[in-house]
Amino acid sequence: MQALHSESPLIVYIDIKSPYAFIAIQPTLALEEELGVEFDWRPLTLDIPSYLGSAKKSNGKVVQSSRSPRQWQAVKYAYRDARRYAERQGYVLKGTEKIWDSSLANIGILWVVDQARSKLPDYLHSVYPPFWRRELDIEDPEVILGCLREAGVPTQGLHAYLEGAGRTLHDELQAQLHPAGIYGVPTYVFDGEILFGREHLPYIRWHMQGKVGSPPDIAYTI
Repeated sequence: MQALHSESPLIVYIDIKSPYAFIAIQPTLALEEELGVEFDWRPLTLDIPSYLGSAKKSNGKVVQSSRSPRQWQAVKYAYRDARRYAERQGYVLKGTEKIWDSSLANIGILWVVDQARSKLPDYLHSVYPPFWRRELDIEDPEVILGCLREAGVPTQGLHAYLEGAGRTLHDELQAQLHPAGIYGVPTYVFDGEILFGREHLPYIRWHMQGKVGSPPDIAYTI
């Protein structure tokens, strides 16, 4: 798997623990259905402490933090902005109480794509909304197994995949992303172009429908 290349006309990079990816799922799936093509969904497991510091809460209070005041301000803005759009989509988005290792849930994306591609929307729906309601421990492989079963995805061999081939594929892909110019989620890749953010979906639609008329301005509607 190469970061910028796919047999699909569009690569979509997401991370289960990203609020911005969460609010992009519904419109991206809608565009996929509208166009009648399968996008190539892939994980980008963000290393949040590397650029926003780390923190942990308990009962709503910060009990551990390495963040500067400026980093806290950026985090609070990110959640306020994402929550606004999540509510418009009918979702609950609560700030997480720690920085999660989302790699297992993200490897789950690779598993679904390999085992039962048509069930990917069901898997994303079984993971994203409950995680952002603080109801899901995405670091527990049994929880990921349960989400896959809920989505109707075969799970035989999952544990070996999470620890073996899936982990290797995930880690090898992550090592490629920053050198390729992919840093955040959601990121969309097509024809060598890299677009960061759901606001580019109208432009992606225009491009994939044959570039009829003038390209749309950066915009986003639900």
